[in-house]
Amino acid sequence: MDGERKIKWARDHMPVMEEIRSEMSEKKTLKGQTVGMALHVEPKTAVLVETLRDAGAEVYITGCNPLSTQDDVSKALDNQKGITSYAKKGVTRKEYYKAIDNVIDKKPDITVDDGGDLVFRIHRERPELIKDIQGGTEETTTGVHRLRAMDNEKQLKYPVIAVNDTPMKRHFDNIHGTGESTISAITATTNIQISGKQAVVAGYGYCGRGVAQKLDGLGARVTITETDPNKALEAVMDGFEVEKMNKAIQKADILITTTGNRDVVRKEHLEKINDGALLANSGHFNVEIDIEAAEEIAVETNNAREGVIEYKLKDGRKFYIIAEGRLVNLAAPQGLGHPIEVMDLSFAIQALSIQHIHENQNLKPKVHNVPTEIDRKVAKNKLKTMNIEIDQLTDKQKQYLESWDTGT
Repeated sequence: MDGERKIKWARDHMPVMEEIRSEMSEKKTLKGQTVGMALHVEPKTAVLVETLRDAGAEVYITGCNPLSTQDDVSKALDNQKGITSYAKKGVTRKEYYKAIDNVIDKKPDITVDDGGDLVFRIHRERPELIKDIQGGTEETTTGVHRLRAMDNEKQLKYPVIAVNDTPMKRHFDNIHGTGESTISAITATTNIQISGKQAVVAGYGYCGRGVAQKLDGLGARVTITETDPNKALEAVMDGFEVEKMNKAIQKADILITTTGNRDVVRKEHLEKINDGALLANSGHFNVEIDIEAAEEIAVETNNAREGVIEYKLKDGRKFYIIAEGRLVNLAAPQGLGHPIEVMDLSFAIQALSIQHIHENQNLKPKVHNVPTEIDRKVAKNKLKTMNIEIDQLTDKQKQYLESWDTGT
């Protein structure tokens, strides 16, 4: 079965997860727990799901994006004891939330989210369940932004660990994972060359800088657009041009949004777009590129190739949008998501954070950082799997770093 083969391939290339899975399975650290999940249902995610199940949990999962589910993987999970998957690819908005409701109906003790939809649905539609929820984890930038907004307004009623914000996630998953998977999805879907192209990246957070670095490494000329002066200055100091969107879009051969915000590419920008420009979104939700505006100003639309819509303007210019403006590295026809080795680290953090929530049920209802010991454990395990050794601090060095009474 294709789904089972895909999961096995991922499992065979996730040595950090395998070690954590062995530890959690042996101790049954989640015995008797119900875990509700809304994630991208694909092979790497399946390894996390199996790990939680092997640790003793009953796991219910659905998708966090209408186009990112791999149906054969979802079926393979659903066929396993202790796991139920409601995820399907290409669902309507109504079907999407019905599947989330199916997960919520199982009254999870712990939630695992990518984008925040599961957490928000519980707070809005099923608040009576909150008193029995130990906590949750959030995987991505967009979800953490939304959860912090809830937290600031005192509306977050149970603790959630911001997996996205820990160094092992930001520096590897967000930079290298997003960078590599975004470019590979675009090139596999369109068969275009990157070298020599004028590329525009909207946003210079961790994901944006990863995309920019990979484009630069492939020979593209990269321009950054930003609203944050600090990040814009970082981009300049890293060697990139920085311009406003209404200017940058006029020369873009490729434009990729990575902001986690809405209306990044608006009607006013699309009206100035470079002929033949290819647009893709690598932010979580399909709100960064204004699809309605594209349809409004186009005199003709066509399916240019699988997963690519062509928009023709009245003056003859054309532009193309991949995967309906959804998360390109998973929603595009050839999008496989982040590299396996990257998700090995992110899902190791997820698994250990879930275990931490269960073992520390006195956490306050707010957004929590990943405990430092979890981050360091995953880093150490990864180095071990790569046969890399590092130096250890001597006692004198430790004393020097921990004291204040030693002068120059």
